[in-house]
Amino acid sequence: MTPFIAELIGTALLILLGNGVVANVVLKDTKGNNSGWIVITTAWALAVFVGVTVAGPVSGAHLNPAVTIGLATAGQFEWNLVPSYIAAQMIGGMIGAFLVWLFHKDHFAITEDEGAKLACFSTGPAIRKTSSNLISEIIGTFVLVFTIFYFANPSISLQADPAAKVGLGSVGAIPVTFVVWVIGLSLGGTTGYAINPARDLAPRIIHSILPVKGSSDWGYAWIPVAGPVIGSVIAALLYGILT
Repeated sequence: MTPFIAELIGTALLILLGNGVVANVVLKDTKGNNSGWIVITTAWALAVFVGVTVAGPVSGAHLNPAVTIGLATAGQFEWNLVPSYIAAQMIGGMIGAFLVWLFHKDHFAITEDEGAKLACFSTGPAIRKTSSNLISEIIGTFVLVFTIFYFANPSISLQADPAAKVGLGSVGAIPVTFVVWVIGLSLGGTTGYAINPARDLAPRIIHSILPVKGSSDWGYAWIPVAGPVIGSVIAALLYGILT
């Protein structure tokens, strides 16, 4: 599997499971209807775990253009690879969003709330105010990317041979899982914490294409793209200053 395919599949799984829980909570007559914000934030964190576990060994599991741009800004990722990573993340995000719709198609059909249906694809503000919404996305993504810079690849040294390392595999996905979880619980209530352009823009594109009634809210769409990119660059610059 190539890094491109790993990013594509990892992001598709992320969106399928992450937006899938939103659909389960907000669409009419699902088993999880009205189960709440805690369920959504927890499942989103676990969706990150799944995506990172699959893609991590091959691509590093960015699964997020903001992470890719932040790592490149900090000199920890080659700029010439950025376009292919972002392309893979966007394609994966669109595939994942389509699968969410396909899986919940019957429930989309009986749900009258157009806002709830859009929420199964992309984020939206609790209070629509451009400056506040942008700041929310900047801060949330800053926390994500800045913390990622301090992650170390988990391994165990053997006493008999200090040079030998035993990798911990999917355990490496656990730290980012907890970071995404706490961001959702603490900082997610204002905008729905996109903190990932591929998580918001790619599904929004699919929403506009599929036979799902209602506006795709393109007037807001730039905020979950610009905010995460700005937040990631600030995180990279501060990390560079501190180290």
